[in-house]
This record gives sequence, C-alpha cells and structure tokens, in this order.
Amino acid sequence: MMKIVSTNPSLNFEIIGDLEIDTEESIKEKVKQARIAQEKWGSEKLETRIILLREIYEKMKEKKEILAQSVSLEIGMAIRDARDEVQLWLNYFLWYLDNALKYIGGPEISFETEKEIHRVYYEPKGVVIAIAPWNYPSFMFVWTCIQALLAWNSVVFKISKEVILTWKIIADIVKNSSLPAWVWAEVYGDGKMGDVLTAQDIDFITFTGSTNVGRKIAKIAAEKLIGCEMELWWSAPWIICEDAKIDEVLATIYYMRFSNCGQMCDGLKRLIVHETKYEELKEKLSNLLSQKKVWIAQHEDTDIGPLVSESQLKNLQEQYNDAINLWAKIVFQSQLSPDLKWAYFAPTLLENISFDMKVWKEEVFWPILPIVSFKEIDEALQLANDTPYWLWSYVFTENKSTFEKIAKKIKTGMVQMNNVNYCIPEDPFWWYKNSWIGREHGKWGFYEFTNVKVTSSPK
Repeated sequence: MMKIVSTNPSLNFEIIGDLEIDTEESIKEKVKQARIAQEKWGSEKLETRIILLREIYEKMKEKKEILAQSVSLEIGMAIRDARDEVQLWLNYFLWYLDNALKYIGGPEISFETEKEIHRVYYEPKGVVIAIAPWNYPSFMFVWTCIQALLAWNSVVFKISKEVILTWKIIADIVKNSSLPAWVWAEVYGDGKMGDVLTAQDIDFITFTGSTNVGRKIAKIAAEKLIGCEMELWWSAPWIICEDAKIDEVLATIYYMRFSNCGQMCDGLKRLIVHETKYEELKEKLSNLLSQKKVWIAQHEDTDIGPLVSESQLKNLQEQYNDAINLWAKIVFQSQLSPDLKWAYFAPTLLENISFDMKVWKEEVFWPILPIVSFKEIDEALQLANDTPYWLWSYVFTENKSTFEKIAKKIKTGMVQMNNVNYCIPEDPFWWYKNSWIGREHGKWGFYEFTNVKVTSSPK
C-alpha cells in the first residue's frame, strides 16, 4: 500500500507522519456507501441533523489547540495565526447550525390567493464531492462540508496531501461522533485520486483551487449534467484613496498579505495607492514589516513562518525573478536569519511594476506585494480591473460617495470599505470572471447544495 508523507516545512521538511493513499477501489466503495447513507440521511429531520453536527462542532472546539498546533506544524503557519484560523471557522460552523432551520427548515410560500397556494421546497443534491487545498484545513472542512451536510447531502471529501495529519484529526472527530457512517467520508491521495473521485456516480462537485483545474472539473460536471461550485484563482486589488488614513490601513494590509506567509486565497494581491499617499504608505509598511519576526512557525513569537513546500518556493522564485528581470524595484525586503533555509522567503515589497510581469498578471500566493500609484479614481479602477481573476476588492477612503463610485464600477463580487470585514457567514461569497462558479455562505450557501421543488395546490 502506497503512503503519503507529511513533513514540517519549518525544519527542512523533516518527516512527521504518513497515511495510506486511497486506491481506485476504495474510492469507488466510499462513494457507493455515501450514496446508500444519503438515502437515510435525507429522511432525517433537520433538527436531528443539527444536533448530530453540533456534536462535531463541540468536539472540534475541545480540540482547537490540537488542530492549531497541527496546522502550524504541517503548513508552517505561525501558531498564533493557526489559532485564529481554527476559531474563525468554528464561528462559521456555529452560524450554519444556528441558521439552517431559518433558511431550509420548511417550504417557502411563493404565491398565495384565496383559492390556491404555491410552495418552494429545498431538497438534497445527493452525493457531494468536495476537493480542497491545504492552506486553511479547518476552514475547508467547515466551508465545504457543513452546509452541504445540513442540506441532507452526503459528502466525500479529498484534502490536499500537504495537510493529511491535520485532516486525520478532523476525520477522527467525525468518525467518533454520532454522525451515521458514510454520511461523510475522506479520501487521501494526489490529483489522480481526485480524477477517480469525480469520475464516480455523484450529484454535485465543490472545488477550491486553480482556474486551470477548475475548467477541467467544470467539463466533467457538464458531461455528467450535474452542478458544481468553485472558488478559483484570485487577484484581489486594494485601492488606497487620497483621503485614506494610512495608520489605520497598515495592520489590515499586513494581515491580508503576509499572514500564513502570504498563502491566503482572498488576501491582498495588488496594492494601488494614490500618489499623495504613496511614499507614506511605503515608508510605514516597510517599517511595520521590519518589526515582524520570520522564524519557526511553532514558536509563540513568530509572525511569519515558511512556505508550505519546496514546490511553492519554486513557483515563488519564478514569479519573483520574472519581476526583477523586468526591472521591478525592491522597496523593502526583510532580513532573514542565516539559520533559516529551506522554504523561508523574506517578505518583500516591489514597485516599478509593469503590467506584463507575472506578479501583476497572475495570482501572488506568497509574501510578495506589488505596489503601483494612481492619480485619478478612473485610473485606479482601470488598474484594479486589469485581471481575469476576480473575487473581491478593498477600498480605503473616508468618503462614502467615493467608495460607492468605485464599488459600482469595480468588477468583483465583494467590495470592502476600510476595515469593515466582508467575510462573515451571513454574506454570500460571490465572485466574477475566471474566479467563480456558484456561491457560498449565508442562505445562498444552503441553497447552492439543494434542488428546488415547487408545488402548487388548491387551498
């Protein structure tokens, strides 16, 4: 039996554990059992499903420090950030539990007269396949599985090979709960096992990852005539307006670009700054970064750990070298201790950006931040909209009319003003262009995992 090896990127990828890889036969069996389990799960009252999943929530809450330590160890996420990650997605988990009855607990009346009534019912898709990356494993479990399970579906989930031990902790919590067997199951393996999974008799696919793989999965879904929901590459722009208060911007910029060593899907990717704020922003952000400690992720005083893998570092260096060769200028680069080797990379600010550079055209998924300036709002919008990858954007201004003008014209699914966080469980997670299919969170997330049935009858 072949195995996946888990390593610690903080310490030269020393081996910390392994797990057996699923075979084609075991995947077929898991999907088969999920189909059988879903038939019974689909007949359970929603109140019962909430109780059973709340038990998993409570067990995850009890083990949140264990989960955080495992995330930090396998991914290289600074331990303080790992704790925040686990707690944030527990908050989402709780919101789903507390609001499922409100949105899918009973039929909606769509039309009514004295003589007739029309109702809208929400029913399960069936067997849902979930395929997710490595960068926020607790989030991936909660985000992709819980609303689907509450909506009567069974779920077969494949996580990236980078976080198998963290995922095993979550899987053991589920398996040791009262959730019926095979309502939820996990698959371990590489991309080939993902191909095997999507080839099975399934009813819906949810995928988080690259746009290139997303296109492939969308074709599979189309051939099967089933639905799919995808969260793909992003290149989120931040517009810093003339009236922005730089001191209030810095902490958010730092967190959304450099936490988890920049390996954040919805993080800041391109910083677009009004020319009157440009020098101030560079100076203050450089000073802030100079105070951050890049070190072993499990140390309590570490701010930024390593990248997750050597392949991630290789991709970073390709993008970084492309920018330098095309005359990008280093505004600031942290000084790393000579003891740090392997997958560590110094947080870097770049300017003199040309729009043929990979750091502008592609998603930046590491601790590198390209910065450009603008004079007029229309120029800022042109720069922000210069990407095929759209999820959300950020605008820092003290003028609500300026924000509303930008929000209307920027081509993205979500627009955040200043530090008012868009990412809350009540809001839909929505995106444009080559970054999306479907939606997540809020009532829309529940609806995404259901089929709609309309009945019309006399009173």
